[in-house]
Amino acid sequence: MSNANRKEITGLNRMTPKGLKELCKKDKLYQTPRLNDVLYLHYQGFQCIESLEEYTELKCLWLECNAISEIQGLETLSKLKCLFLQNNLITKIENLDPCRELDTLNLSSNHIRKIQNIGTNVLPVLNTLTIASNYLKDSESLLDLIQCKTLSVLDLSNNRIDDILIVKIFEQMLNLKVLVLQGNPVVSRLPQYRKTLILACKELTYLDSRPVFPRDRACAEAWKRDGYEGERKENNRWNRAERRKTRESVNCTIRMRNSHRPPDQHVPLLRSSDSEDDTCAETARKKVELENGCVEDLWEEVSGEQPISQHGTSSSSSLEDNDGTSSQDDLIAEKLSNRRTLEGRPAVLCETKLKMRIAIIGQSNFAADVLELLLDRPNIQIVGVFTIPDRGSREDILATTAIIHNIPVFKFACWRRKGVALPEVLEQYKSVGATLNVLPFCSQFIPMEVIDGALLGSICYHPSILPRHRGASAISWTLIEGDEVAGFSIFWADDGLDTGPLLLTRQTNLEPTDTLDTIYKRFLYPEGVKAMGVAVDMVASGVAPKIIQAEVGATYDPAMFKTENQVINLQATAEKIWNFVRGLDSVPGAIATVLHENGTEEQIRLFGAHLYSAGPVSNGKALRLRGLTKTAWIHSGGLLIEGTDGVFVNIRRIKRDTKVINASEWFKQAEDQSITDFSEDELVKRSLVAGIWKAILKEDVDSSTDFFASGAGSMDVVRLVEEVKETFDVPLQNEQVFMAPVFEEFFSLLVRFLRQGSACSDDQQLNFQAFTLKANKREIRVPTQLFINGEFVDSDSQRTLEIVNPTNEEVICKVACASATDVDKAVQAAHSAFYGSWRQITPRQRGQLMLNLADLMERNKEELATIESVDSGAVYTLALKTHVGMSIEAWRYFAGWCDKIQGNTIPVNPARPNNVLTFTRKEPIGVCGLITPWNYPLMMLSWKMAACIAAGNTCLIKPAQTCPLTALKFAELTVRAGFPPGVINVLPGKGSDAGQAVADHELVRKLGFTGSTPIGKHIMKSCADSNLKKCSLELGGKSPLIIFADCDMDKAVRHGMSSVFFNKGENCIAAGRLFVEDRIHDEFIRRVLKDLRTMTIGDPLDRSTAHGPQNHKAHFDKLLEFCRRGVDEGAKLVYGGCRVPHLKGYFFTPTVFTNVTDDMFIAQEESFGPIMIISKFNGSDVDSLMQRANRTEYGLASGVFTKDIGKALNFADRIEAGTVFVNLYNKTDVAAPFGGFKQSGYGKDLGQEALNEYLKTKCVTVEY
Repeated sequence: MSNANRKEITGLNRMTPKGLKELCKKDKLYQTPRLNDVLYLHYQGFQCIESLEEYTELKCLWLECNAISEIQGLETLSKLKCLFLQNNLITKIENLDPCRELDTLNLSSNHIRKIQNIGTNVLPVLNTLTIASNYLKDSESLLDLIQCKTLSVLDLSNNRIDDILIVKIFEQMLNLKVLVLQGNPVVSRLPQYRKTLILACKELTYLDSRPVFPRDRACAEAWKRDGYEGERKENNRWNRAERRKTRESVNCTIRMRNSHRPPDQHVPLLRSSDSEDDTCAETARKKVELENGCVEDLWEEVSGEQPISQHGTSSSSSLEDNDGTSSQDDLIAEKLSNRRTLEGRPAVLCETKLKMRIAIIGQSNFAADVLELLLDRPNIQIVGVFTIPDRGSREDILATTAIIHNIPVFKFACWRRKGVALPEVLEQYKSVGATLNVLPFCSQFIPMEVIDGALLGSICYHPSILPRHRGASAISWTLIEGDEVAGFSIFWADDGLDTGPLLLTRQTNLEPTDTLDTIYKRFLYPEGVKAMGVAVDMVASGVAPKIIQAEVGATYDPAMFKTENQVINLQATAEKIWNFVRGLDSVPGAIATVLHENGTEEQIRLFGAHLYSAGPVSNGKALRLRGLTKTAWIHSGGLLIEGTDGVFVNIRRIKRDTKVINASEWFKQAEDQSITDFSEDELVKRSLVAGIWKAILKEDVDSSTDFFASGAGSMDVVRLVEEVKETFDVPLQNEQVFMAPVFEEFFSLLVRFLRQGSACSDDQQLNFQAFTLKANKREIRVPTQLFINGEFVDSDSQRTLEIVNPTNEEVICKVACASATDVDKAVQAAHSAFYGSWRQITPRQRGQLMLNLADLMERNKEELATIESVDSGAVYTLALKTHVGMSIEAWRYFAGWCDKIQGNTIPVNPARPNNVLTFTRKEPIGVCGLITPWNYPLMMLSWKMAACIAAGNTCLIKPAQTCPLTALKFAELTVRAGFPPGVINVLPGKGSDAGQAVADHELVRKLGFTGSTPIGKHIMKSCADSNLKKCSLELGGKSPLIIFADCDMDKAVRHGMSSVFFNKGENCIAAGRLFVEDRIHDEFIRRVLKDLRTMTIGDPLDRSTAHGPQNHKAHFDKLLEFCRRGVDEGAKLVYGGCRVPHLKGYFFTPTVFTNVTDDMFIAQEESFGPIMIISKFNGSDVDSLMQRANRTEYGLASGVFTKDIGKALNFADRIEAGTVFVNLYNKTDVAAPFGGFKQSGYGKDLGQEALNEYLKTKCVTVEY
């Protein structure tokens, strides 16, 4: 506390009587200080203890919830008895020597890691110490407690103590009476810790939140001496002593009352059967348990009640409390005779050791799983299985399972005729001699002669909570009626329809996402199988109840397998429509009728319903349904139906004839093209798929075989999906079987999945408008339309762009020019794919798709390089190696990252006593817009898009309007590689239209841009104004290259020329200014000019060409103006600066300027062409040189040539650029991050850092 606070402290913070009482109560002081002895400085924000000289008589000081980090300033407080420093920042216990009378010390919620300086020699009368919620960990941190001879109360709760050796410390604290350790790991690691501590601390009277009674200490000592058996005996001894004490007290009262009564009215005294022979008592206890067969426990599990005897006493009461005149055998006999007889419990199996003989009657996988479960019971014998006949060659799975286990199988088409049981059927049934019939799932009518034919009767499974929803369609009606809970019952069969007495029931809450399928798979099937096993066990143990069903609330529901009951009533509320559809999903489906405009009608079935709350839809198309007064709407998410309450229901899937389609595709005119170009490997897989179908359907399979028309049911769908997934490792779902029920359709669907894991045939042709490029001895078909949602389409505006060959200035072709409307379509497609098909693909499959694409690019690299050369003027050899080669490397590199994107777990401070798990997830951003330049059309696309796709995003790219052809050819390859529609979209167009629309679109969450700095600034502003989208910018540069005199001259000349003239100077990291040391300046220029005079300039497709044409005319004219301005400002033009003579096309002569000063335009601005700007420097003034190199708003790249590693590292340390080259230039790699500083942009391409540009981090915290 500083001196500035002294006046405020004096007399101002004395306690009130009420406040003192509350504080003492909160801190559990065993002595309450007097009011005038207390100074309370709570929540004052003090960082240290000062200026307390006038408080020499102070007895109690409260400094709770400040920011004190050290204990000091207590020199004058020699009479202090209580010090409260909880909730501060103290890390060390020290400087308490003056406080010799300190009795109570509270240091809770600080940062203390070790107890020290509080021994008897320092604090001789310390009685109470609280160091809860600190960082104490092991016995070493507590070792000084041994010195606290006077300590009787110790609170160490909620630390990190996990060392059981602390017991040895407490053993030496002879006066310790109260010990609190709860909230430390040692408590959970050592379950017997309480007994251990009671034994260690002889004076302990209170441990954690419970007192330590003499009985606790006695039991602990018995446990130490004789183990758990000794502890049990000691507990019994104390129980007997307590009962004896109670009995003596009661007998004393009886004697007193008897003294006032005639002898014939005396009440007998209570007598005891307590025996000191614990062995006899234990024997009696085990005998009773054996004779009872633990029936009470089973009854409690079934009914939730405690069984009681006929006298109303608990059946588990102690034998020791009975009349002492009875022998142990008499007591056991009496207990057995007093057991409650459960109503309906058969006694047969309690009196025999024979196995129970079970007949299983039913069908389906459910019954087969029950059979498998019961086969594991040693006290059960399955004597027969009765099921339905084969359907053609298809045998029911129950029969197949029984045959595998050598169980007799009987197949009956019916059990009775005209209400009379068939004699031959009864005879075969009786031949197995069953004592119990089990009906897991049975669709046949079983006569009462069979139901009652087993000695113990018949138990049946029913998928509802009886008596509600009796009948064959119970699951459906549970959903249709909007019940909040679903469940099943197992009951004793009688002659009614699901009316027999209940044996057990189970239930679960219905979720809004539940359908008939999901509730069956989630609960009714797995829990039903287990419950059937429990029910049989109860019958075998003789404890199966028979609980009569109540008639109140009973319902009998119509069978939904009748077509007339499946028709949906559309004149109902949205909730009722939704419940009806999900009650029939996915079999058989709710029936509705479409009224076509030509007057015809079409019956459809509805699936995948949910209540719709996403607001108005755009671009919806009207659809008329019979019985619906309002129009239904087909939209991108399905079919919207409005209920009578004005709320909408959305239907995701519709069944037309035998095929299920997405409801959104109802008006789709062009059907998906069937796949006919199967590879040899795919034909082999076709045979495997046909074998799976044949095994399920039990019949031969051809291309027209219909899965459901051949008799397959819902469980067959499950089996088909699981076997195909296991065989081919594809993400197949049940719904997709319904969408492709015919074998040829199903196999085509499977091939599409497989081609997402391996590139499809090169011969596959896509439908698009194209021109044929005849160049480089090739004929290459190049698309000329926009690529949106997996298809090549014309522009909405019908506008086109003329693509000019820079080599001859002739128009190559015209391509579609995207408008803002086209951009919106592409964004919507990417958005739908991101939340749809793309999300279903696993990261590893995503990586495989990228590898497929890279393989296709590899196989077509000559075509891609040819297009790049013709379209952008790149030299063919360079295009092949760099433009295309590095693009392939980028896709392969980022493909490897797909399944390695992960978050972290983070240790955080939990709110004790609970624990907290905090972890991060790296997630894709969503739809990303990419805008790329014209200097490396394919490579810039790949640098950005590969990272974007690897992170799990979808994207649309606007390539440069002057050279979009390689991007369009790339789009074709993405389809052949297996990318789902909408994941990648390519839109050639103008930056002012399409590019601006991408930046402005609110569904685009990330924008990656490479281009000039002025346009980058405009892009950044648009990103902020639209939806504050994340953006990364790779912009202009004026990269300095410094060449010292001690360099390798040959290497410096070679790389110096490459730094400027590589790719015709159209290179973002080109050396925009060379600084050459004066000692080698002239020689360097001489060598450069010599090499330039021998440089081959001409047709980029010629293998000997080293320098091709500039990309387009506007850029060519800009270079001419750049050179003119340099000459006008006084720079010396020593070579070039003009068009290459005698050549048609945008051929610009490589140019060299010398004597360039820092104030000239050409020294400050980027030319983005083959123009070398050379300035001279003196090697004695490196500091000035670095200032000149950094005197620019750009910071993309830089380079230095020197043999002195010190100079090189000094340069790398001081230069302000995102990339530094030492003794080389233009060496980039897909694994190394690439990006600039200052007005050269921000964000990175390539390397792991590029992934973070396309990811967002989510933090998840879970308390448990």
